[in-house]
Amino acid sequence: MGVMAMLMLPLLLLGISGLLFIYQEVSRLWSKSAVQNKVVVITDAISGLGKECARVFHTGGARLVLCGKNWERLENLYDALISVADPSKQTFTPKLVLLDLSDISCVPDVAKEVLDCYGCVDILINNASVKVKGPAHKISLELDKKIMDANYFGPITLTKALLPNMISRRTGQIVLVNNIQGKFGIPFRTTYAASKHAALGFFDCLRAEVEEYDVVISTVSPTFIRSYHVYPEQGNWEASIWKFFFRKLTYGVHPVEVAEEVMRTVRRKKQEVFMANPIPKAAVYVRTFFPEFFFAVVACGVKEKLNVPEEG
Repeated sequence: MGVMAMLMLPLLLLGISGLLFIYQEVSRLWSKSAVQNKVVVITDAISGLGKECARVFHTGGARLVLCGKNWERLENLYDALISVADPSKQTFTPKLVLLDLSDISCVPDVAKEVLDCYGCVDILINNASVKVKGPAHKISLELDKKIMDANYFGPITLTKALLPNMISRRTGQIVLVNNIQGKFGIPFRTTYAASKHAALGFFDCLRAEVEEYDVVISTVSPTFIRSYHVYPEQGNWEASIWKFFFRKLTYGVHPVEVAEEVMRTVRRKKQEVFMANPIPKAAVYVRTFFPEFFFAVVACGVKEKLNVPEEG
């Protein structure tokens, strides 16, 4: 009996591995078929995440509209997508559009250009984001406004311009790529956190408003999107609570991971996704249920940072 059990265990593990592999392949193929022939608008397509989203959706057969504020980099992305396209699969030539979301005045014209080209937008991926870091009293009000324009007013202006088309057709999906700081703020990122809070609040409200029209609102919130070749250092309990907590908090996710999650979010029409390891996820709950403890940890970290002598 013992010998039979020992023989069955490897077979069982092999069977489970095979089923998982089949599930992943079916899920991947299903994800791609979900966007076949769909008109997909991606803002800030020339960023790391934007490029990966463009690759994933282009491979899936979407009719891409790639937006960015640098024409040369848009053309480079266009060439990269065309060069790796599989001739055996149906893909569409991407449309390139110059768009700087911090310049809100140009957004309506861009929306009109897109609608004139394809007649509709099936999926809008609000990916553009501008970051700033520094003490609140040292950041100018002008910069505050610029960050709010790029991270809040820009995306909602484009959304409002394209939304009536989705409502009239009673179909569509809007994806906001947000950030953990839409959930709670981190010191020295006041303006950035405020813009992310505002964007999340807007799209949470919009979700309820457009549900009756079968328009789906999705938010994907990673911790931070790291660059391709940067990996976080290991944390340990020997350091202070602040260092351990926020080193873990700032563990970023790779652009490829986020792009694949955006695709899954579109396919499954998920309303909210929070991409983070257990430490940041726990921080969200600590902020909600034990705010005084959370604020104490954050304040401790600020004091510690201020007491460290600057280099040079």
